Amino acid sequence: MLQRIFSVGLLAVLSFVAMAVPALAAKPWELLIPFKRVDADAGKEYRLTENQGPWMIMASSFAGPGADQQAQNLVLELRKKYNIEAYIHRQTFDFTDPVVGLGVNRYGGPKLMRHANAAKFDEIAVLTGNFEDVNDPRLEKTLGEIKNARPDCLDIAKNKTTTQRFIGLRELQRRLTPDPDKKQQGPMGNAFVTRNPLLPQEYFVPKGLDPFVENMNRDLEYSLLRNRGQYSVRVAVFRGASTMKPSEANKLTNKLEDAEVKAHELTKLLRKQGVEAYEFHDRYESIVTVGSFDSIGSKQPDGTTELNPAVHRLMQEYGPKQQALPGQAGLGLVPRALNGISFDIQPMPVQVPRASIAAAYRPGSPLFR
Repeated sequence: MLQRIFSVGLLAVLSFVAMAVPALAAKPWELLIPFKRVDADAGKEYRLTENQGPWMIMASSFAGPGADQQAQNLVLELRKKYNIEAYIHRQTFDFTDPVVGLGVNRYGGPKLMRHANAAKFDEIAVLTGNFEDVNDPRLEKTLGEIKNARPDCLDIAKNKTTTQRFIGLRELQRRLTPDPDKKQQGPMGNAFVTRNPLLPQEYFVPKGLDPFVENMNRDLEYSLLRNRGQYSVRVAVFRGASTMKPSEANKLTNKLEDAEVKAHELTKLLRKQGVEAYEFHDRYESIVTVGSFDSIGSKQPDGTTELNPAVHRLMQEYGPKQQALPGQAGLGLVPRALNGISFDIQPMPVQVPRASIAAAYRPGSPLFR
């Protein structure tokens, strides 16, 4: 009897093992290695590429003599000690060239401005992680680990000097903050989530327009969505307003409606004059544009962009005019107007928005009517 029971039990155990083997055979290493070790070879240089990310964590940055070595030390320590994927990314910042500011100068030309502290330098950033989605729960967990980590290579007491950016200011902020959690954070306490800087901006832009905005503009006779070019020149903006008070909601709606009406009327007036004008409305403002262009200009060897002459002509034509101002000796800039509706003080080229392909197949679209 006992032999029979033992035989039955043995068969049951063997049956269980036989059923379990195929599942275990698929990934046997999962039973042997509790977690994946991150590569950490002192002879390698872990430079950031387009293959990482797209979402990452900016752990720290360095600049000045010795910055390359300290960044490399941090990358290796994060990989060895904390088992976190870390990469180096170098970027050059040039604040010596003049930049075009908003508005125009007294002669009607672009307003050129300079940075208060003109300088040119390289900054070496250490970015960590390899996350496909900004909402990945592993991202928040890793960010917390980095903020509270205390790598030996960033310990000023052990290394005497550091090239870590703004470390003195951040240490002062940490000591003065009333938040007990922030007081406990390490030298990377200001780490934050960011994008892989080597990926194009289009990678992170939602494809197509907001369905609500697209619906607002789809059936307009002169909708900017019908513009066949890549760019147009914005000559007027009419803004609504924003509010957090429910009692002011009606005022907000009225201002948005006024903006929409003005843009629509100005577009019709321009069309009557034979001008290729378009209107576009979103949740916050309405705009009027003129023209259709495949390019706004050409890149020059010095890095600047030479405006397309036709684009520049429209910016001048609809820009402000100089005239004498009441009570002033000199001339001032006054926005142009058409039938009492004012144009912008600074017309600008804008990219033409595009409706998503998927939107064309939604119920209610022209294909389904």
